[in-house]
Amino acid sequence: MTTTEVSAVTAEPEPSLRRADARRNHERVFAAALEVFQEFGLHGTMPQVAERAGVGKATVYRSYPAKEDLVEAVVAERLGELDRRTAPALAGTDPYERFRAYVSCLFESLAGDRLLSEALATGQFRRASGLLSRLSGLMDDAKGPGQVREDATALDLRVLLCGMTLQLMTNGDRDPALWRRYGELTLQALRP
Repeated sequence: MTTTEVSAVTAEPEPSLRRADARRNHERVFAAALEVFQEFGLHGTMPQVAERAGVGKATVYRSYPAKEDLVEAVVAERLGELDRRTAPALAGTDPYERFRAYVSCLFESLAGDRLLSEALATGQFRRASGLLSRLSGLMDDAKGPGQVREDATALDLRVLLCGMTLQLMTNGDRDPALWRRYGELTLQALRP
C-alpha cells in the first residue's frame, strides 16, 4: 500500500465511529445549551453553546440549524423536567392543594432557570402556553371549594404569574426562597 493509500484509508473513520462521534457531539451540544440558556435565557448565543460544549459553531448548527430550533428543544426538555417535578402536586385530591402545590413548585423551578422563566413570561413558546392552560385548569378546579376567587380568570393568573416572573428576572433575583414568596403572594391575590 502506498503512502497516499494509507492516508486515504486512515483519514476517513468508519461510518459507525462517525455516527458515535456525531451522537456524542450532539449530546455535548445539548447539555451545554441547557446550561447556557438556563443561565442567560434567550440572550444565550450559539457561540456560547459551542464554546461550553467544546465544539466548533458548525457542529452546533449541524444539529440545530437555527437558534430557535435549539431553544425550542431546550424549552421542551425543561418543561418535561417541570412536569416530573410537579407530578406529586397533581396527585392530591384537594383541588386547592393541587393548585397551591403546583404554583409553589413552579415558582421554585423558575428561580433557577432563566429560559423557562422567559418562555412562560413571554408566551412565545407553544409548549409554555400549555403550562399556563394546565395552571388555569387547576385554578378553575379550586374555585369550586371556594378557595379561589370566583371571578379569577386565566388572564388574571397570567398577569400575576408572568408579571412577577418578569420583574424577578429583571432584578436578577435567583433566590428560590424569594421566588417561593412571590408564588405565595400570587396565591393570596387569587383568594376570595
